[in-house]
Amino acid sequence: MAILKKRNTERKEISVDNNNGNVFNYYIKLVIIFVVLSLTFWLGFEKGQKNVSDLRERSLLIDKLDDESGDQVDFSLFWKVWDLLQEKYVDVEDITSEELLFNSIKGMLWATEDPYTIFLDPEENEEFNEDIEGKFEGIGAEMGVRQGILTVIAPLQNSPAEKAGIRAGDKVLKVEGESTAEMTINEAVSKMRGEKGTEVRLTIFRNNGEDKTIEIVVSRDIIKIESVTFEIKEDNIAYFNIIRFGDDTAKSFRNFIKKIPISTNGIILDLRNNPGGYLDASIDMASLMLPRGKVVVIEENKNKKQTKTFSRGGDKLSKIKTIILINEGSASASEILAGALRDNRDNVTIIGEQSFGKGSVQELVSLKGGAATKITVAKWLTPNGEQINEKGITPDVEIELTNEDYENECDPQLDKAVELLKE
Repeated sequence: MAILKKRNTERKEISVDNNNGNVFNYYIKLVIIFVVLSLTFWLGFEKGQKNVSDLRERSLLIDKLDDESGDQVDFSLFWKVWDLLQEKYVDVEDITSEELLFNSIKGMLWATEDPYTIFLDPEENEEFNEDIEGKFEGIGAEMGVRQGILTVIAPLQNSPAEKAGIRAGDKVLKVEGESTAEMTINEAVSKMRGEKGTEVRLTIFRNNGEDKTIEIVVSRDIIKIESVTFEIKEDNIAYFNIIRFGDDTAKSFRNFIKKIPISTNGIILDLRNNPGGYLDASIDMASLMLPRGKVVVIEENKNKKQTKTFSRGGDKLSKIKTIILINEGSASASEILAGALRDNRDNVTIIGEQSFGKGSVQELVSLKGGAATKITVAKWLTPNGEQINEKGITPDVEIELTNEDYENECDPQLDKAVELLKE
């Protein structure tokens, strides 16, 4: 490289008195030297170009952030700490660059203070997809965050969590003795997951008037969830239990509709302990219960621009008197469906307890390597313009399930629904 950087001003004379062989050898050596120098130059140039490219990409990113936010962001601070960690951290062999990258991204999203804007590493993303598909190993409870506390949105029907006595609204303070205060939802759920037959110990605070915690041990199992169940109750009342909003929910619901007796006295739509799922699934469900062209949900983006989504047609049930059951385990897509039916129909009554109050929409973006991120892209409002985030939907008839009801397996909410449909 020194030869390339500094010109050699010395002249070397070649003796013409040598024989042809010496001259030939000399030229061969000269060609070899030229090839070596050329290769060395090319490698150095490529490396330099890569460094310049990296610096340019970082510079462009900083400039982009400057343009959008008005704040200067010096990413050299990040890389400086990264390098210091690699250079000085005593247990550096225990961490990988991938772990540092993933947790850096999680920390960035944590700064939004939105528990639903999260990064999913490949393992967490696989677990999330299992949840949506309705088959996984764990305790069978949907988790959320309420007022900064990890909260059970809903134990799934017939799940180990439900059988162990976990209820919607329970505050999970510890998992296996470890505080959940600094855990993300995904971290907490991951700790509750595990192989069938293993146990997990949860420390629970339940708002039942007693200022104390309880410990519940749950034996994990394979969780397989049907998204919709159906039965005919007394007086030809059609009862639908909507457990989650997945890919197959609207299709299953549509198939069960065919089994409703012509002489039915009404429909009960049980959304209790339904933590939600896909937005499209709730819109498809609403379309089967509303005339075409009715507003199902209003989305409001970061610029406060509102977009209305309308029912898509296929109405089968809007003329039939309908009771909706909700509780504090009814969240997200459940609240969208309940709000859409309440605001658009006069023959709908909501019974139960205040719903969870998750009034935001997340977009799931797949990333390379099997990772993904969920980003809150909008808040949603009911057709009448009501924002239910952190507030929930208030039932028309409020009935609370007490400890005695749970212990005696009584269901006054369902009983009231049947009573109203008999009138």
